[in-house]
Amino acid sequence: MSYFDNIRTFVRVYELGSMSAAGRDLRISPAVTSSRISQLEERLGVRLFQRTTRSLSPTEQGKSFYRGATEILEAIESAEAQIVNITENLKGSLYVAAPLGVGRRLIAPQVPNFLKDYPEVSVRLRLTDRKVDLTTEGLDLAFFLGQPEDSNLRIRKIADVERVLCASPDYIARRGMPDSGNALIADGHECLSLRFPGATEFRWLLKTAEGPKRFRVAGRYESDDGDVLTDWALAGHGVAMKPVFEIAEHLRTGALVPVAEKTPPEPIQMACLFTHRRRQDPKTRLFMEFMIDRIAATI
Repeated sequence: MSYFDNIRTFVRVYELGSMSAAGRDLRISPAVTSSRISQLEERLGVRLFQRTTRSLSPTEQGKSFYRGATEILEAIESAEAQIVNITENLKGSLYVAAPLGVGRRLIAPQVPNFLKDYPEVSVRLRLTDRKVDLTTEGLDLAFFLGQPEDSNLRIRKIADVERVLCASPDYIARRGMPDSGNALIADGHECLSLRFPGATEFRWLLKTAEGPKRFRVAGRYESDDGDVLTDWALAGHGVAMKPVFEIAEHLRTGALVPVAEKTPPEPIQMACLFTHRRRQDPKTRLFMEFMIDRIAATI
């Protein structure tokens, strides 16, 4: 078993904090994961992790070795990237995350076109509206809407996405047409909220005559799936704030109509998130540029 494989396994165990999680990420069994760590510890003559039946934590030697190990992996990946750049023979798996709406409507339809050009590359696309962690989840890049919280990651902006507050004609017939964010609150409108674990509050950022303002809207309907909010809005259950590209067809047919038009939502940033190390990988870079070109032409 190669020393490189042992180092790579150690890095994933360190980052994920679990032998089993690292094994799943690397697609190896827990026994193989444990064996690789043991071989590495034997070679180095130190304990890299403190293990109990319920927890695993790095030792001081493990923390020190992690810093060097990541530099080794980055150097190898950089060298491989230079070779691939010369040969243009892209291969391997790409792990990509995107919000549900963005992934389903913008990313997924273009994946076959990318893979047609690069037959030795595979794409593992994960769609979720929750915030993702590139390092712990083993992602090469993540498309997102909004502002990332981790300033250590690199961002490539794609576009400012227009959004709209919308509801069904049936909802408006029952509850009335709100003309502003103040009306949404004062008249007790049912606002459909995109929430995910860890979110502490929910406010809609709307344009007003005085500038952007956050409105603390309320409602009984919450989901971490943006398409569920669209379905609820179509069914007449409340007002949703949606990117225009996600509901363009519903707006065209009149199944959903704009509301609170005196205070429309502020646009939201769509961007791509990646680490410096991932950016060096030619297939990551080419996939990102490929998707950015097509997304920018669509929205």
